[in-house]
Amino acid sequence: MDNLEKIIRGNRDLFNQEEPSEGHLERFQTLLEMRFAPKRKVSIGPYLLKAAVVTILVTLSSLWTWDNFIRPDGAGLSLGEISPGYRDMERHYTHQVSLMRDEIIEIDLGEEGEHKRMLDEELEKMDEVMSELRHELRANPGDERVVRAMIQHYQTKLEVMSYILNQLREIEKEKSELISGDDEAVTI
Repeated sequence: MDNLEKIIRGNRDLFNQEEPSEGHLERFQTLLEMRFAPKRKVSIGPYLLKAAVVTILVTLSSLWTWDNFIRPDGAGLSLGEISPGYRDMERHYTHQVSLMRDEIIEIDLGEEGEHKRMLDEELEKMDEVMSELRHELRANPGDERVVRAMIQHYQTKLEVMSYILNQLREIEKEKSELISGDDEAVTI
């Protein structure tokens, strides 16, 4: 390094004779500014905000589409969507229907499989009637006649299921008495 410094000092006049080319100072200034300019930080916040808005819009439109076009019950309106009082009533009826349906399923009819199939078909028809009433309620949400028809349908369905359940219990009781009577006849 000392040799280089000696050469530069010894030839100082030679180095000071030439001027830099035209535009050199501007290019040098630009390079300095680029080198020491503050770095621009990329913020991810606006992109996340845009992504969140798009996600929310897509979700809302999907839910709206599901509710208005794709819903399995055919976009019918339930009583619970009319008022909280009806919601409690509908929960009560649907719970009772579910309990009775489970009890009917548990009863063993033996070789009476055809009867069980017919019973299932009748219950499905009753469910179709309720689905039609829900469509009607969707079309006329303030119509008390439709609301009363739905409540009456629930009541009728419970009465029919109760009657069927009582009949099935009687049949089951008779079968068990018949079987126990046959056992007693064999032991005599």
